[in-house]
Amino acid sequence: MNPAEREELARLLPSPGEPVLPSDRQTLLKDHLMREFTKEADPRPIPPPRPRPLRRVALVAVPLATAAVVVAISLGTAGTGAPAEPDQEAVALLDRIATAAGAKETVPVRDDQFVYTRVQGTDLWEDGKDWEYERTDWQAIKGGRTGLARTVVLDPPAGGGPFRDGKSTQDMTMYPGSGPSDYRRLEALPTDPQKMYEKIWADTEGQGPTHEEAAMEAIDTLLDRAVLIPDVSAALYRAAAKIPGVSVVPEATDAAGRHGIGLTFQDSDDRDTWVFDRTTLDYLGTDETALLEIGIVDRIGQQPAG
Repeated sequence: MNPAEREELARLLPSPGEPVLPSDRQTLLKDHLMREFTKEADPRPIPPPRPRPLRRVALVAVPLATAAVVVAISLGTAGTGAPAEPDQEAVALLDRIATAAGAKETVPVRDDQFVYTRVQGTDLWEDGKDWEYERTDWQAIKGGRTGLARTVVLDPPAGGGPFRDGKSTQDMTMYPGSGPSDYRRLEALPTDPQKMYEKIWADTEGQGPTHEEAAMEAIDTLLDRAVLIPDVSAALYRAAAKIPGVSVVPEATDAAGRHGIGLTFQDSDDRDTWVFDRTTLDYLGTDETALLEIGIVDRIGQQPAG
């Protein structure tokens, strides 16, 4: 096929656009992924998400041989983009991060306690716009008790916030389940990096624009709470080092404005950047959601000591 013919075929294939989900739907999908990923003794993979719409071919008379070329082009570009081998600079940085994470002290956790997290972000979609917010969660260690999620808008307008009755604070009950709040399931994940990688790879088969991107998204959903479990946290970073497409961002900033060194998946359509303290290599969160505080507390409303 000559360049003119290829250009004409490309013109006949209109772009499907880039659908964007609001943050509440993204959160629901993320929670679903966590529930599936942390199932114990369940060999079934995570159900694949709805596939992206394919380019629609215009209904014109095209010779059979040319049509076959169109299909080959469409299929041939579906899984390309990520390099065949992991970036060695990223591998080295992830190894250092994993070593630092694994050296932290493990804190004993009782079933009657709560995981406390406080994050800051700019992607809260309410009342037709994005808001800068801070969210504090008290999530039960084990199912059977409810928790609490408190969201505070940091830049409410003079006339009131985006929540009901013009409030800038919203409390939501967190019901028990087997999702991100189930600390014990996260604790039971493999601590061997190869086994962690194999589980992530198997559980994300058939997902995402690429398998690599789906695997990185699965890891991303676990990083916040894995901070509390050093050996799991270290295994996640070393598993990420096995996935092609991860690259270093020398100058990165999290959603709270803290500077550090970053890692991103270069082949993703919506690339989040993981941000780490340049000196301690502590996980700070991402460029969209900063992890400000995390710990274990005895009751809802309590903050971690120190």
